[in-house]
Amino acid sequence: MAQLGQYNDMTLLKKEHMGWILDGGVWGNILLPNRYSPEDCKAEDTLKVFLYLDSEDRPIATTQRPRATVGQVASLQVKSVNQVGAFLDWGLAKDLLVPFSEQKRPMTEGDFHTVFLYLDNSNRIVATERLNRFIKDQAIQYQFNDKVKVMPYSPTDLGYKVVVDDKYWGVVHAADMRKPLTAGKKIEGYIKQPREDGKLDVSLKPLGYQKTGPLSDVILEKLEQAGGEVPLGDKSPADAIEDYFGMSKRVFKMTIGKLYKDKKIIIEKERILLVK
Repeated sequence: MAQLGQYNDMTLLKKEHMGWILDGGVWGNILLPNRYSPEDCKAEDTLKVFLYLDSEDRPIATTQRPRATVGQVASLQVKSVNQVGAFLDWGLAKDLLVPFSEQKRPMTEGDFHTVFLYLDNSNRIVATERLNRFIKDQAIQYQFNDKVKVMPYSPTDLGYKVVVDDKYWGVVHAADMRKPLTAGKKIEGYIKQPREDGKLDVSLKPLGYQKTGPLSDVILEKLEQAGGEVPLGDKSPADAIEDYFGMSKRVFKMTIGKLYKDKKIIIEKERILLVK
């Protein structure tokens, strides 16, 4: 079944003067306007389109890619404000409405706001700043070092509150922040040891031995660039290791331990050497 606010694979039925007519299933025939129709498409082709409501609340298709779909969190800019609410630029011809009741404070043209997209009771795609209605505090399906999508939300006393996979609240602790985070800019993260209470602690770098492969390459490349010897070892200061290799001392020690086991380097207290 075709879903509003999502990408759908839909079949082209026939070409009319306004555009292509698509098979919308329970939605009936749906228009894909000419300006969004690929030049080489033909009847019976299947096309991936985004489905939403036009200005007359009729389902309409587009090949444009919005900056977020229903069920996702995004940082979007206010284009205009009127008596209905604020309208955000989400990359489509029809702007995204945030009703006044869904704003934490009055929105102003030009400002960016972090919002969640959902379908209201009339199947309109709208956005809200009241994320707690949709973002949950607990998750039980994650395991150690699972890769996740992270949206920084706001600084806290612990570090930074984030949205994980558009569904759950999490925290990146200050000790795991190697550089300042930017609210609204999605990045990759990794689940730390799952907590019994279901709350999520997130690292911005892979954890444990799973990451020694790619980071091994970083260390080997640094050694080759330095002529086979780097004056940093497992007894070196943590800040010196991080400045040079871009990783924590704990991860550095795990990685060089793997390289030593593979007989690719020699480890001394204050240096490592490339085996030739």
